[in-house]
Amino acid sequence: MELEVRHLRALCAIADTGSVRKAALQLGMTQPSLTTQLHRIESCIGGLLFTRGRTGSRPTPLGHSVLARARPIIAEMSALVTAARDAALGIGGARLRIGSIGSRAVTGWLHRIHRRLPETDTTIHIDVSSGVLLQLLATNQLDVALVHETTGFPLHIPAGVERRVLIACEPRFVALSAGHPAAARPVVPLGELAGDDWITDPAADDEATALHRAFTAAGTAPRILHVRDTTTAAELVASGEAVRCCQPTAAPEAGTVVRPLLGDPLTAQLSLASRRGALPMRELDALFGDLMEAYAEAAERNETYRLWLREQGGGLLPLPTTGR
Repeated sequence: MELEVRHLRALCAIADTGSVRKAALQLGMTQPSLTTQLHRIESCIGGLLFTRGRTGSRPTPLGHSVLARARPIIAEMSALVTAARDAALGIGGARLRIGSIGSRAVTGWLHRIHRRLPETDTTIHIDVSSGVLLQLLATNQLDVALVHETTGFPLHIPAGVERRVLIACEPRFVALSAGHPAAARPVVPLGELAGDDWITDPAADDEATALHRAFTAAGTAPRILHVRDTTTAAELVASGEAVRCCQPTAAPEAGTVVRPLLGDPLTAQLSLASRRGALPMRELDALFGDLMEAYAEAAERNETYRLWLREQGGGLLPLPTTGR
């Protein structure tokens, strides 16, 4: 077997997700198929690239060496394809490629960008996985991206990618049926929801793992339902069949309510990620300012989040910081 770019992408996906199972989901493959492909790659190279254990898959020294050479190749190939497609379509002029997790702030963010940069061709890619967005940044398929990092579960930040913190500690609220016994409470203790089924998206970074950790700390364990379709998830919550975590800016669906969790056992950091040097600092500052304003607007529109913020002392956004 000869190594191809798709094989290098597979190796990077395993390294970035720390799991053959998660990498297979990201690549749209089955786990057995990816495992077989990995064995063939290792046979071709002549050595073990990953160690497999209870905590997942970790690169061996040989694996780190191969990955260090694979990532620039993938980035260059992605840049080549993007440039060739643009040339074929006759695309010219200014272009801005934005990525984001799903967020109520996205519409306001885009509105501000279009108003400030009316001549720029702006595109957006929405993904439930921040890991995927970061990889798209690293391979020159995006210019900036709004990403979230679940507290206690650090993201893998590719080389050359930087983050600027938007919200240092955003709480996760819970969406539940309006007829749920806990719906009458302004703030819901996690323990009162121990008997409920919890919906998680299997493609979301560490969502189920963080939920398990929070329930373990409360002395119990959650019952997890893996649901990727948002319409089905909303209907299950409205019917009282399940509950699910949601962003604090989320508006309740028909027949549901959104409530804060007592003590904020589930939190995340929101950041604007970018590839180092991809945009002038002045433009990066402007994009961050647009996003901050859009997020503050979304928070102010949401009565539940607005009340929660006031109870915390009124501080909405921390001073921005930058870091790898």
